[in-house]
Amino acid sequence: MATTSPALQRGRPGQLVLAAILAIFVYGVIAAMLGTILPRLGEKFYLTPAEMGNIALAQAIGLVIASVSVGPLIDNKGKKTGLLIGLALIAAALYALPNASGYDMLMAYLLLLGLGGGIIVTAANALVSDISEERRASTLNLLNVFFGLGGLATPFLAANLLGGDAVKLCYLAAILTTGTLLLHIFTPMPPPSGERGFKLSEAGQLLSRPSLYLLSLFLFLYVTCECGVWNWLATYLISRGIVEATALNILSLGFALGLLLGRVVVSRILIKVAAPAVTLGAAALMAITTFLMLQTGSPTMAWIAVFCGGLAMAPVFPTTLAMVGDAFPKGTATAMGIVITCGWIGLAVSSPIIGAIAHHTSLQTALLVLPAASVLMILVNLAVRPALRKH
Repeated sequence: MATTSPALQRGRPGQLVLAAILAIFVYGVIAAMLGTILPRLGEKFYLTPAEMGNIALAQAIGLVIASVSVGPLIDNKGKKTGLLIGLALIAAALYALPNASGYDMLMAYLLLLGLGGGIIVTAANALVSDISEERRASTLNLLNVFFGLGGLATPFLAANLLGGDAVKLCYLAAILTTGTLLLHIFTPMPPPSGERGFKLSEAGQLLSRPSLYLLSLFLFLYVTCECGVWNWLATYLISRGIVEATALNILSLGFALGLLLGRVVVSRILIKVAAPAVTLGAAALMAITTFLMLQTGSPTMAWIAVFCGGLAMAPVFPTTLAMVGDAFPKGTATAMGIVITCGWIGLAVSSPIIGAIAHHTSLQTALLVLPAASVLMILVNLAVRPALRKH
């Protein structure tokens, strides 16, 4: 029988799950935002591929700063504090983004968007990680189904209802975030119990664990791949002659739908199959599908490859966080914050690299970074298993 943490038993698990679902849905919406509006931004402000990469880097820097700093805050002050701060920052960035007048302002607003996103990812996953400790991997995958749903909604609405209008899309997402913020204000959440809080005296023990660094590297490589698809796929498909609306639908009804359905399916698989085995299989499939999605200019074949890529990537992020939760029962949010931070560093490093390679060769060549990172994930997964078994 699955257990629930004492702190959450004193709260209302149903309300907490709803709050976490809406927060992670908002993050899914903003995760797909840059890739959805980037083609229009490039046209409006005459951005080069390198400048597009730097805009993605600004968002990644915000994610890194938030994730590395918010873990101890959440462990000691509670998840609600983190969720409210993160949602407020996202709403502010989305209301401001349509009024950007140039490259520098875009960088500033994407940095702010990244700050908010990094906070709510850590807070929402840490909250749900406590709800069912014996089925943590399955529960986190179910939560992140709604990340996939948010990621599906953004390019789908942009392509089919908003005519690619970036301004309307930003305001719609801002209104959604504001509503979610209001719900979180009035949702009772348990305070930190003190049992799992981060203590400075325990930092040495936390940082001495090899598994922390290996899991961090694993997520670094994974985020390189996932955000590479979110941020660059639509631009790449358009460069291959696929019209913008079709490219956005491939991102939405291909990649995001694959993430969504994959997490529904894998949440059941993880009840019986160990998390390291699931993530190993996912990494192998990622190497194949990310390579194949770069080999065609046919919309149908691109959709198939991108959908399969979404299915392959589906379990990796939440299942890796579940592995962190299992390995670090104390200071959970701090450990998650460190691992997630390394994931965002993957975005920060990869986006300028992809942009620079594309500037000097082609975007197709630059995106070969994705299958290469997937192959490295296989090696890291094999290396982390002995460290996890010790604990």
